[in-house]
Amino acid sequence: MKRGKSLQKQPITTQNYWISQLIFCNELPSLIRVTIYYQPVSAQGRDTKLKIMKKLFFTMFLLPLLAVSQNSAEYGVFETENLIANPTQISQFEKGLAEHNKKYHGEGPYGVRVYMIANGPNTGSYHWSMGPFPWSSLDNGPGENEVHGADWNKNIAPYSSVNSGARSYWRSHPELSRFPKDFTIKKMSVDYWDIKRGKYEDAMKLVKKVHDVYAAKAQDEIWGIYTNEFGSTKEGRDLAVISFFDKSAWLGQDNSIAKKYDEMNGAGSWAQFIKDWMDVTDGGETEIWVYRPDLSGISGDVKAIPQN
Repeated sequence: MKRGKSLQKQPITTQNYWISQLIFCNELPSLIRVTIYYQPVSAQGRDTKLKIMKKLFFTMFLLPLLAVSQNSAEYGVFETENLIANPTQISQFEKGLAEHNKKYHGEGPYGVRVYMIANGPNTGSYHWSMGPFPWSSLDNGPGENEVHGADWNKNIAPYSSVNSGARSYWRSHPELSRFPKDFTIKKMSVDYWDIKRGKYEDAMKLVKKVHDVYAAKAQDEIWGIYTNEFGSTKEGRDLAVISFFDKSAWLGQDNSIAKKYDEMNGAGSWAQFIKDWMDVTDGGETEIWVYRPDLSGISGDVKAIPQN
């Protein structure tokens, strides 16, 4: 989602996740009641009924499993770390990081992408991102494997700076994100917002309003919305809005958000939105990330997520 000229940072609604890429459905499967009446039938009819009964029993066996999986309260989470290489050992650090990710984080919920941070206080740092995954998957994740930890300690940690490794967990919000088409991650604009205490629900309602505008008037825009699972007032990173782009020229384009918002919500509504947003936040910051396929365990390819 592009930054409009009317506001330096906009609460615009990035599976990523998110690209990236889990949707959790809350709808239970429909149940079909089937009654079989036993009557004298021919041999052919008997065979047909036996087939029906086998299918019925197989379906009855699967229904509890479907109910558990689809009624799960779990959701998609990303584990991220801010890695800092020793400036005198960057080549050793990158070699160890690349080999580790391709060996232990090359598929599934433990897949990892690595980005270089191109601006701000973290310029030159490596953003390490694993997921999305449900919390329960960490119980059997790579972190529980001693060999995995030994590899990290041998091939990455010795070439890292002392303050490397700050970790965060971010919840994906597919209902507020938009991944309407397949794409390949190249660059990302990450807007972090500090939400005032007690204003979380109000902030997310405003995010939903902007999401609805883009869903109606800029349907090809790609972004993801994430919230910090363990946010702190000191850090001030409660909400992340991630926009995906290919060329740096995108950063200078005007996406006419004010015009689109007013068209959908009435004249002057964008100005009111700005006021409301300032009332629920204590500021924010923006980082530009550049995807590093050479250091990642998985590719930058992201599949479209159907939009309701």
